[in-house]
Amino acid sequence: MPDILTMNDGRTIPAIGFGTYLVPNDDAARITREAVDVGYTLADTAAFYGNERGVAEGLGGRDQIFLTTKLWRDDMGYDAALRAFERSLENLGRESIDLYLIHWPMPGLGKYVDTWKALVRLREEGRAKSIGVSNFSPDHLQAIIDATGTVPALNQIELHPGFQQRALREFHAAHGILAQSWAPLSQGTLLADPAILRIAEARGCTPAQAILAWHRHHGLAVIPKASSRDRLAANLAADTVRLEAEDIAAIDALDDPAGRLGPDPDQF
Repeated sequence: MPDILTMNDGRTIPAIGFGTYLVPNDDAARITREAVDVGYTLADTAAFYGNERGVAEGLGGRDQIFLTTKLWRDDMGYDAALRAFERSLENLGRESIDLYLIHWPMPGLGKYVDTWKALVRLREEGRAKSIGVSNFSPDHLQAIIDATGTVPALNQIELHPGFQQRALREFHAAHGILAQSWAPLSQGTLLADPAILRIAEARGCTPAQAILAWHRHHGLAVIPKASSRDRLAANLAADTVRLEAEDIAAIDALDDPAGRLGPDPDQF
C-alpha cells in the first residue's frame, strides 16, 4: 500500500498514483483496471487527455479510488470552468471529484484568477473535494491566493532529477502546497545515467524505482505513467525502496535549471 500524504485542506492523497497522459481512450479502461488490480489508489486524468470516459470505465464505479482531473485552457474563465467541470463529472460518472486542477495558468489569456474563483465555489459546494493547480509558478500562485485567500492544496508540476524546481518547491513549503511531480522519470532520459545506475545496483532496485524513491524522500507525490502491468507494479513498489544520504546527494547533483522538458508556464 503506497504512503499517504496530507494536503493543506486536511484531506489525504496517495503519494504514488498512475498518470494517463497520452493513453488513448480505447486503452484507458484496460490500463486503469490493471493499475487498480496491482494496488494503485489514485488515478490522474484530464479533459485534454480525452480519456476520462475510459478511465471511468476502468475504475468500474470504485469510488474509493482517489480521482484527479483537470480543466483545459479552452475552458478558462468563471462560467466556462463551471461548465467544464460538469462535463468532466458526466464523463467520469461521479457526483464529485477528489481533486480538480487548473491544467495550465495560460497567463496570456488573463483568466486564471477568475477560473480559480470557480474552483473555490466548486469546493465550497462539495463537488470538488479538493482543488489545486498544475504548472503554476510562484507569481501565478501568489495572484490566486491574493485574490481569493484560498491556497491551492496541490500544484502538479514538471519535476524530475534533471529539473528539480527548487525555488518553486520553496514557495510550496512556505504556503503548505503539496507538490506532485509529472514526468517524474524525466521521460526516461536519466534511466541510464551512471549515478542512477550505481544507486539502483546498490539498493537492489530498478533505475526508475531509484528515481521515484528520490521523489518520495523529498516529500513529493508522483504520478508516473506506465502502459504495462509489470511496469505499473514496479513503479508502485518504489515506495519500498530506501535510499542512503549519499544516494540523495548524488541525485540532487543532477539538477539542471535549464532541464525543462515541457512548456514554460510563463510562455505557454
